[in-house]
Amino acid sequence: MSNAIITVENVSKSYILKHQNAERYTALRDVIASKTKNIFNPKSEIRNPKSEQFWALKDVSFEVKQGERVGIIGRNGAGKSTLLKILSRIVTPTKGRITIEGRVASLLEVGTGFHPELTGRENIFLNGSILGMNKAEIKKKFDEIVAFSEVEKFLDTPVKRYSSGMYVRLAFAVAAHLEPEILIVDEVLAVGDAQFQKKCLGKMQDVSENGKTILFVSHNMDAITRLCDKTILLKDGTIAFEGETEKAITSYLSGQFGVSSKKTWNNLNLAPGNDKVRLLEVTAHDENFNVNNKFNITGKIGITMKYQVLQDQEIITESFNVFNENGVHLFSSHDLSEIKNKVRQKGIYTSTMWIPGNTLAEGTHSVSAAVMKLYPFDIYFHEMDAVGFTIYDSINGDSARGDYMQHFPGVMRPLLQWETKIY
Repeated sequence: MSNAIITVENVSKSYILKHQNAERYTALRDVIASKTKNIFNPKSEIRNPKSEQFWALKDVSFEVKQGERVGIIGRNGAGKSTLLKILSRIVTPTKGRITIEGRVASLLEVGTGFHPELTGRENIFLNGSILGMNKAEIKKKFDEIVAFSEVEKFLDTPVKRYSSGMYVRLAFAVAAHLEPEILIVDEVLAVGDAQFQKKCLGKMQDVSENGKTILFVSHNMDAITRLCDKTILLKDGTIAFEGETEKAITSYLSGQFGVSSKKTWNNLNLAPGNDKVRLLEVTAHDENFNVNNKFNITGKIGITMKYQVLQDQEIITESFNVFNENGVHLFSSHDLSEIKNKVRQKGIYTSTMWIPGNTLAEGTHSVSAAVMKLYPFDIYFHEMDAVGFTIYDSINGDSARGDYMQHFPGVMRPLLQWETKIY
């Protein structure tokens, strides 16, 4: 008999996507005429928008044992968030079934789980009661939650006035401290600053050492490696790999799961961002802006994001983060050009970061793109795996490798100045 605390059996989830015919304009009088016609002729055909069935998950099965820390990785659209929503009982599967033994606390999208009109204090007690705790049990944990979240000054403010960072700090503190048997955490932690993310990882480790079970979705391979005993790799709604975390990450970051050198969002409403800024396109290119996915190690590489500012009077900062094929975060770079402190007007902008030649080591790299406001800090979008590219080191001997042909270690490959003297 299985001793699993979570059992997922042949779970599938489908959605119906409707596509309106954009070539034909339908006036109000046409709609009324059509409805009237159908009243007198029930058998007449009712014209609906074209629709198709989209399977976000297909026949997913796995087990999680008590105390395990399981990572879930995959590209955007692989089905990670859908799976977590099913496990959190937010949505129901189209097929299959899940069995969960124990109390579940979930931290998914920003905005999930809190009532916006209630204060931080009231939401702590609301969430505790949802988890089945009585008032005395919640009070016992209250001070720890407030101290961890660092939002004491805003405890009696409605959470709808919180920044996304404040919201996530309090939401994570509540989820982690109210003693669930199973803690489910999505990429939402990326909204917090680096110090808080580190603090959250430490707390999740503490929780798991007390016999609790963790399911953790992240694009941060460093975090997955440090925290997770095993990892599930999703691709196109199916399990592509399940097992040792290091092997799962290697599979994910290999060519078949890699990212392309250009990513475009043609539908503004579906593009990353919010009502202030939306991401339109990200490209990797050479000095002449030719899009490419392969670069000589000695050449200059450009990463350009195209985005639309939807509201005037916004001072924003653009950022790129570069990761190598092992998921190591090599560096972050922010726009330091003359525009950085200027109020943006509505319009479409492009921002380009140039990576000098002889900077990155050979291998596959991925880049995330973000736009944020620094004062007060708020992230408008942060698109992980926005673009990717491969760097190769030729045998010409003009890179830091020189004529050395064996494995050359290191995550960076700078061509540095040397001086050798004889005395």
